[in-house]
Amino acid sequence: MPSRMRFAAEELLRCRFAISPLREAQGAIRTLSHPDRHGYHLPWLRQVRTIAAGLDLTAFWLLTPENGHGPDFLHPVPALPLAALEDEIAAIRATDPDLARRQIAQALAQTPGATDTRRGRAMLADPAGTVRQLAGQYEHVWSALLAPHWPRLRAVLEADVAYHARRLADGGMQRLFTGLHPLLSWSDGALTVGGSLPDARLPSARGGLVLVPSVFFWPEAGSAFDPPWQPTVVYPARGVGGLWARSGPSASAALVRLLGANRAAILTGLDAPTTTTALAHRHELAMSSVSAHLAVLRDAGLLRSRRYGHQVLYERTPLGIAMATGGLI
Repeated sequence: MPSRMRFAAEELLRCRFAISPLREAQGAIRTLSHPDRHGYHLPWLRQVRTIAAGLDLTAFWLLTPENGHGPDFLHPVPALPLAALEDEIAAIRATDPDLARRQIAQALAQTPGATDTRRGRAMLADPAGTVRQLAGQYEHVWSALLAPHWPRLRAVLEADVAYHARRLADGGMQRLFTGLHPLLSWSDGALTVGGSLPDARLPSARGGLVLVPSVFFWPEAGSAFDPPWQPTVVYPARGVGGLWARSGPSASAALVRLLGANRAAILTGLDAPTTTTALAHRHELAMSSVSAHLAVLRDAGLLRSRRYGHQVLYERTPLGIAMATGGLI
C-alpha cells in the first residue's frame, strides 16, 4: 500500500542512515521462509541449511503476514549509525505486554487461521512470555546464522551508506531518492513509497527519517510511518549480487610485482568503501597487517580514508583505480 509523508525543513536536518543487525536477522528469517524467492542468497542458504532446519521459526512466520504488517515492537528504530544487536534486543524486551498483545493480535488477524493455531493462541495468552521468547530466538538466529558472516554483510551495508551519503551531499534529497529504490520518490518536500498519493492530510515526519539499508530485504523497499514510531524506510543495499562471491577480481602480475601480493589484492578488491575489519575478513589477514598495508597505500596516494560514525572507510583514489584496473601498468 502506498505511503506518503511531508518533511518540514527542521525534519530534513534530522534525516540519517543507520545499519541494523536486527533487521538483517529479520530478513534472514523471511528468506528462510521463501528460499525460492531469494536467488542471490542461495550460497548462504546452502551453508546454513542444516543449522536452520533445527530452528523453530514458526512464531516469526505467523507474525509476518504475506501481504500485511508485522508487530512494530519487533522493529525498533536504530538509535545509532551502527546499532548494536544487544541494544536492539533490549528494546524488544522492554515492550509493554499490553502493547505486544494488541500488535500480535493485529498481525495474526492478517493471515487467515493464524489466530486459531496452537502457537497463535499461546502468543496471545502470554504476550510477556512471547516477547521474551522472540527476543531470545533473535539472538539464537543471529549467533547461528549471521554472526559468522557479519563482517561481509557489514562491509556491503557500510559501502551502500557511503555511496548514498555522497549522492545526498551532491544533489540533496531529490538525487538521493532518485537512486535509492524504484518505489521511492521525492517531490515538493514529500517522500512517496510505492506509488502516488494525493497531498491531502499528509502526515509529518516526526524527528526526521531513518534510512536502513539491508542485505536480506530484497528486492522491495519497506516503510513504517505510523506513530508513535520514527519514520523508517528499509531498502535493498547495493552490491547484494556479489555478496556471496568467493573472491573478487585478481590483481595483475605487474601490480603484484610493484606492490606485493597482499597490497595488490587489497587495492584490486577495494571496489567500494570498506573498513579495515571487513578487509581483514575478506583477505584472511590479521587486522594489524591490513592496517599497515592500508597506511602504505594511502601514503602512496592510492587510497583515501574518511570517517562514518565510529568507522573508518577506505576507498580508492582516481590514481588507485587506474592502478587497479591496469590503466597505468
